[in-house]
Amino acid sequence: MRIGVGIALVTAGAIIAFAIRDTSGPINFTVVGVVIMLAGIAGMWLSYRVANRTHPEHDEAGIIKPRVEEQYSTEPHAYPLDHEIDVTPTEYKDEHR
Repeated sequence: MRIGVGIALVTAGAIIAFAIRDTSGPINFTVVGVVIMLAGIAGMWLSYRVANRTHPEHDEAGIIKPRVEEQYSTEPHAYPLDHEIDVTPTEYKDEHR
């Protein structure tokens, strides 16, 4: 059931519940209309829930995976480097040596 069908059921149920005033028969049209409206509301809710399901890979929205976080870590390493890192641009290395 799509949302359009749910809206149509709510509309038809409202018309049956509030526009028909026949009390001579064994059928209570107010109750029938309310039941149809509830079915339409349930159908719209179910259609919304099915259309907006969360996928397993999206369950952890906003959480960075540990391997990705490790790549972008700004904390210093636990082990010191054995040598200094030369950050001099290559065009200056040959001129000053």
